[in-house]
Amino acid sequence: MKLKTNDSLFDRFNPSQILVIGFAGLILFGAILLSLPLSSASGERTGFIDALFTATSAVCVTGLVVVDTGTYFSTFGQIVILMLIQIGGLGFMTMSTMFALLIGKKIRLRERLVMQEALNKMSMDGVVRLAKAILTITFLIEGIAALILGFRFAEEHGLARGMYYGLFHSVSAFNNAGFDLLGNYKGLTGYVTDIPLNLIISFLIIVGGLGFGVIVDLISKKKWKLFSLHTKIIVSTTAMLVFIGTTAVFLLEYNNPATLKGLSLPAKLMASWFQGITPRTAGFNTVDITGLRDATQFLIVLFMFIGASPGSTGGGVKTSTFAALVSAVISMIRGKEDVEMFGRRLPRDIVQRSLTIIATSIAFVILITMLLTITEQGRFLEVLFEATSAFGTVGLSMGLTAKLTVLGKLILCFTMYAGRLGPLTIAFALAQKKRKALYRYPEEKIMVG
Repeated sequence: MKLKTNDSLFDRFNPSQILVIGFAGLILFGAILLSLPLSSASGERTGFIDALFTATSAVCVTGLVVVDTGTYFSTFGQIVILMLIQIGGLGFMTMSTMFALLIGKKIRLRERLVMQEALNKMSMDGVVRLAKAILTITFLIEGIAALILGFRFAEEHGLARGMYYGLFHSVSAFNNAGFDLLGNYKGLTGYVTDIPLNLIISFLIIVGGLGFGVIVDLISKKKWKLFSLHTKIIVSTTAMLVFIGTTAVFLLEYNNPATLKGLSLPAKLMASWFQGITPRTAGFNTVDITGLRDATQFLIVLFMFIGASPGSTGGGVKTSTFAALVSAVISMIRGKEDVEMFGRRLPRDIVQRSLTIIATSIAFVILITMLLTITEQGRFLEVLFEATSAFGTVGLSMGLTAKLTVLGKLILCFTMYAGRLGPLTIAFALAQKKRKALYRYPEEKIMVG
């Protein structure tokens, strides 16, 4: 049977497949641009594997790098990375919608379905309106932050270079990417006591990680009792994780000479605050990650696994997924049949989906960690840290990324890709069309626990 003449390649795939193919195409295009001699500071062609790794890290807003962004790439190469971060963070469907609206093109039903999938919305209602709000909010926040950071960087690098640095780091922080231009893999360690930079970057990370639907809800409704259940869960879970992360880093690293010991009390609090926030998919650091205690590094692994919130620029299993599972465990312990949060009952399929996401994600990270222990030389915690950082699209590293083998780079490329899209999205893209079961088997209990 032939397709109709007005059918496009776009119409042949389901929304999950379009997202999988679209992100892969964007990564490949970015890799080709970054492999050009024009993209490197030396004028030499970058190896395709390194270009592919960098493009994957940028599109998947991760921040893991095999070459130093600030010194290896030319201004052209850095701008390519910046554009990949912006498109990857907002989603290529959101950017496509922007261009379609600019040229007056009507958004079709099929495109709205893909946007619904990309934005993690439960219904198709208002997806175009949400896309417009996302673009407005993003460019407004990034623009204001870029100016503030630009004037701060201008003190050291001059006005033009300072504004460029401000724009790059504003986009990188809001999209939870973690790329920086400061050179020599040092991240923001030179700014550990810098109050404006720490506050602006951490603000961008938190807001970018909340999810665009939550941001719109917060702006439009303003009062806690009017917020949706989803917004309440995201805000409360985010606040709890920030508090736990800050407190844990402060207590664990207080007397560590490699990190916080030499700092004043206010500086210790600021560094703890920043490092308690950034593991949830941002990838920036103001203290040396390799100098952290093992307990702190493992705590960061857990935070990287949880990640940001649905519909945001971040990765991980997502805060709402984590909250739903914790609530389900508490309900089970208390002997309740229903999972309740903020005076509402969660549907059973949401709880089951949360369990599925976390179980498949744990299995995926375990598999990647096992593969990396075979291909790479490093302590187990370093390998686990790297695998979780890639899956959670975080970008923090204990130094293993720069020493990866070719096979290790390819493994982490796939890990970042799977982490950005989500294991279930890829599974749905590969799965056959769902068929309704015509019968159900008899129920029988088993012993567990």
